[in-house]
Amino acid sequence: MSDSYTGDVQVGGPADVRELPGLTIRKLAVSDMANNVYLLVDTGTGPGTGQAALVDAAADPEALLAFVDGIDLRTVVTTHGHWDHHRALPQVVAATGATTVAHPADAADLPVPVDRPVEQGGTVEVGDHVLEVVHLRGHTPGSIALVWRGPDGAGTHVFTGDSLFPGGVGNTQQDAARFTSLIDDVEHRLFDVLPDDAWVYPGHGKDTTIGAERPRLQEWRDRGW
Repeated sequence: MSDSYTGDVQVGGPADVRELPGLTIRKLAVSDMANNVYLLVDTGTGPGTGQAALVDAAADPEALLAFVDGIDLRTVVTTHGHWDHHRALPQVVAATGATTVAHPADAADLPVPVDRPVEQGGTVEVGDHVLEVVHLRGHTPGSIALVWRGPDGAGTHVFTGDSLFPGGVGNTQQDAARFTSLIDDVEHRLFDVLPDDAWVYPGHGKDTTIGAERPRLQEWRDRGW
């Protein structure tokens, strides 16, 4: 994997770019909430070469349209229904004609219709690549993560929205039932099935890995957030 990629981006600054075998990941920070937006582009040699997906059209439509300029954007995935993750969705979809994807439980919170609802075990295509949909219930009812298991040498990569960050799971507003639901899903649907070197791309802030966070799961349970 690219040695130059860090995932440390600043609002108003340039995107960070990760060149993986057959797939390029671009990370950009936008808005007063410092939301992360990810652009995934198929750079392989198959029929899907050049096709792309955007994860969370969070804000600043001008910046996002510049971000995808010249790109064959086919899909925009919204990881969950909170307003700060889809403020630019109407403009991006209007300009590109991209298909909108989200979990049906959060669809009503989005500002445009969801063209393709996805649930646990579903998939999202990026050119010739397939991302697995993981439903993580708790931050919102319909929060999802996307997992890409790359070819040899590419590693595993997971886009977690606001469900998993360095240092803990997403905010559940001190609701014990929501917290238990989220940490159970994160443990069983991510930590139990992903390798330690799986790279985590969250909805805000810096990246992490499953291995860096795994030892702290019990600590998170004990503190309750």
